Amino acid sequence: MNVVDLRSVSFRYAGSERNVLSDINLKIEEGESVLITGPSGCGKSTIARVIMGLIPHSYPGDFSGEAYVLGMNILENPVSRIATNCGIVFQNPENQLFTFSVEDDVAFGPENLALPPYEICRRVDESLRLVGIEHLRHASPNSISGGEQQKAAIASIISMHPSLIIFDEPTSMLDPSSSASLIQSIFRLKESLREMGKEITLIIIEHRINLLINHISRMIVVSDGKIVLDGDPMTVLNESFERRIPINIPPLLRIYFRIKDRCGLEKPPRSLQELLSYLREDGWGRNG
Repeated sequence: MNVVDLRSVSFRYAGSERNVLSDINLKIEEGESVLITGPSGCGKSTIARVIMGLIPHSYPGDFSGEAYVLGMNILENPVSRIATNCGIVFQNPENQLFTFSVEDDVAFGPENLALPPYEICRRVDESLRLVGIEHLRHASPNSISGGEQQKAAIASIISMHPSLIIFDEPTSMLDPSSSASLIQSIFRLKESLREMGKEITLIIIEHRINLLINHISRMIVVSDGKIVLDGDPMTVLNESFERRIPINIPPLLRIYFRIKDRCGLEKPPRSLQELLSYLREDGWGRNG
C-alpha cells in the first residue's frame, strides 16, 4: 500500500510570488525508510506539511494537485484525523512539549483519543521504554537536554501508534555526538516495533546524509521545489555528485566518486581505511 501518494502537487504560500512546490509526484510504500534532502529553502519541509495535511488546512496559500496519506485525501480530512495515523517531529522539540512532565506529554495524544486509563498507561510505559527515557518520566521538559527533548517528542508520537512518522531535520539543534545517537535510536525504534509486529514508515528530512546513509532504503533530492532525484541512496549520491547538486555528500564518498572509474573501484568503501585497502589491492599506489 502507498502510505504517501502525491500527484502533481504544487503550492505557493500566501503573499509569495513563486511556488515553493512545483508538480511534485511522490509515492512512498509501507515500511520504507526515506531520506529527503536538498539545499535550504528548496521545499523539503513544505512536503512534510502537505503530507500531514497542515497544507492547505493550517497554512494559507494556493494548493493544486492531489495528496493522499494512508488512503486519506488531505483536502477532505482534518489535520486531527490525519494526526491519529501520522506523526511529525519538528526541528525544535520544545514546540511539541508543553506540559509539566515528560509523562504528561507522552500521555496527551492517547488521552485525546479517549482511550481507557489502563491503555494510556500501557502506551506511556511502552513509548518511554522504546526510546530509552523511562528515567525522565517525571522530569520537566524544560529541564532536560536537547537530545532528551527530541526523544520525549518521539515518545509522544509513538504513543499514538502511528503508521508513518516524519522527522523534520531532527538533528538541527544537536551536536555531532547527540545527532548520531538520535539517528541510531530512531532506527533501533523501527526495528523494535517491527519485532512487536508494528511496521512503521519513516520519512526523514535531513542535511547530515552521513548519519543516515547506512540506514535508509531510499533517497530523494529536492531542488527549487521539484524532485530531481529519487532512488537507491548510492545511485542518487553518485548522480548528485556528477550533476553538482549542492547537497552534503559525505567526504569519503566524494573521494570515491571522483576516482572510482579511474581506479576501477566497484563498491563504495565504509571507511577511509577500506578505501586505502582497495587502492593498494588495485596497485593504485604503484601506478600513480
